[in-house]
Amino acid sequence: MKMIVSGGGTGGHIYPALSLVDYMEKNIPSHEALYVGTEEGLESQIVTKKGVPFKSIRVQGFKRSLSLDNVKTVYYFMKAVQDSKKLIEEFQPDVVVGTGGYVCAPIVYAAHKKGVPTMIHEQNSVPGLANKFLARYVDKVAICFPEAAEYFDKNKTVLTGNPRGQEVASIQPTDSLSQFGFTEELPTILVFGGSRGALTMTRAMMEAMPQMTGKDYQVLFVTGKIYYEDVMAAVSETVKANDRIKIVPYIEEMEKILTNVTLVVGRAGATSLAEITALGLPSILIPSPNVTNDHQTKNAQSVVNHGGAVLLRDDELNGPRLVTELERIILNPELCRKMAEASKEMGIPDATKRLFDEVYQLIH
Repeated sequence: MKMIVSGGGTGGHIYPALSLVDYMEKNIPSHEALYVGTEEGLESQIVTKKGVPFKSIRVQGFKRSLSLDNVKTVYYFMKAVQDSKKLIEEFQPDVVVGTGGYVCAPIVYAAHKKGVPTMIHEQNSVPGLANKFLARYVDKVAICFPEAAEYFDKNKTVLTGNPRGQEVASIQPTDSLSQFGFTEELPTILVFGGSRGALTMTRAMMEAMPQMTGKDYQVLFVTGKIYYEDVMAAVSETVKANDRIKIVPYIEEMEKILTNVTLVVGRAGATSLAEITALGLPSILIPSPNVTNDHQTKNAQSVVNHGGAVLLRDDELNGPRLVTELERIILNPELCRKMAEASKEMGIPDATKRLFDEVYQLIH
């Protein structure tokens, strides 16, 4: 089996493609994969480190306002389609899969034109421009949120979930919280605004932490590296000395922490929600306002509608509001349990298998 995968711009587009490749390598005796991306994108760094063969094409995204750059974008796209056809002729794939980001548009479109089976994977509840464009040409559309189905042809759309869910679901709980001096006797809250942190959440936590001291729960606050020094300079010595609050800039293996916490406070990116629901964790979701089509709010609303999360708007967030919502859940074991069950019902712990099975069916 020979497969081309493509996706870029963010890790949320890249890691599902790599999970698909990894699953193929483990389950198909005779296999070969090729990742198509851009040299400038994050994918060129991540994919090559994984040891997956990588080829680059030159392409750029559309501006959402009238711009002469869009003329250049069309030129690059058409050129990239021709380059992609050459890659397809050389590699002779059985199937081509796009996982989002403008980089996947030329290679998936070229595969369609060459008669190669194609699929796209949409991680969010609202599809991006590339997947909206490709949807009319591909043979199959895989989605992670049921709400995304309304944007695609129902006859070729299937709910598979996000491969990240299967990856974390396979991790067993450990004593990983002991490194922070935490006890197993108390529920633990993880507050995490992404690898770079989130300014609004950071400000709210700085207000909230004095109110959290001495409570019957533990708080692990991951600030992001750019905010850590400011947070540590601003919080009181009482907070710093509290053994039930731990402030860190970054956690390398976040998945090992997630398997051991009780409640998550964070953004509503597709990857985060795949992890949270696969593990059956209740959450307080604070969607980023700085994303295309406000898709994080729509992602979060999907979990909220099922009862697995509470949504707080970024522009309404403050310390007292955060503490009120947080304690309403963490200090109410029955509510916490019900939210965890609802979250678990949304999770798809075999997402990679589901996605690969759909790919495999395209060529058999």
